[in-house]
Amino acid sequence: MKIVVIGGSGLIGSYLVSKLGEHGHEAVPASPNTGVNTLTGEGLAEVLTGASVLIDVSNSPSFETKAVMEFFETSTRNLLAAEAEAGVGHHVALSVVGTGRLPDSGYLEAKAAQEALIAKSSMPYSIVEATQFYEFVGRIADSATEDGVIKVPDALIQPMAAEDVAAAVGRTAVGSPLNGKTEIGGPEEFRFSDLIQQHLALSNDPRKVMVDPHGTYFGTELEERSLVPGEGATLSETTYTEWLKSH
Repeated sequence: MKIVVIGGSGLIGSYLVSKLGEHGHEAVPASPNTGVNTLTGEGLAEVLTGASVLIDVSNSPSFETKAVMEFFETSTRNLLAAEAEAGVGHHVALSVVGTGRLPDSGYLEAKAAQEALIAKSSMPYSIVEATQFYEFVGRIADSATEDGVIKVPDALIQPMAAEDVAAAVGRTAVGSPLNGKTEIGGPEEFRFSDLIQQHLALSNDPRKVMVDPHGTYFGTELEERSLVPGEGATLSETTYTEWLKSH
């Protein structure tokens, strides 16, 4: 089937296009680089012609609260309208575990708005909420660094490999619409501090890690299990140690 991947040149999108192609599907990457702009609607009608499924793994270029909300609301409205016009049968969106539980985060509030628009539309849909990616552990450490000390929340995190995220999204896309949400996560729970310590040790990084009970993530304080999936989630098999060996 023809599957259009919005954000198809990004980390998850690139894996998706490759994996779907390996399974015989016509996977079409769509992004500003390919002449498709979800904020203006440019190129959407053309790329969606003959498509059975649209997968949205795009992300806002800015995480500033107002900008990220405008991105996800405008982009999602344009996608849903264009899909309805083109007769696409399944809208799949990648979201974040914890969306809806953390209203103080501007980013996750925007993802919640995106999910609500999809759920209220007439499109058959599936929303895949994923935990954080192994690929971003270093960025988490960098963003939480102050004067050589990494301040992390006193909470759990259950990250997974980006390639496993793409595989799960791809499986959902070629299945029947859920008309609901599903959660995916990695095989292991970590405390934030333990995960960052592993990253630092393997990089011979001298920074220290400090647990801050009021440490924030995406701008919001966390409960212990705010970012880990609940019962019934699909867990991937690639451990952090295994992933590190291949990266």
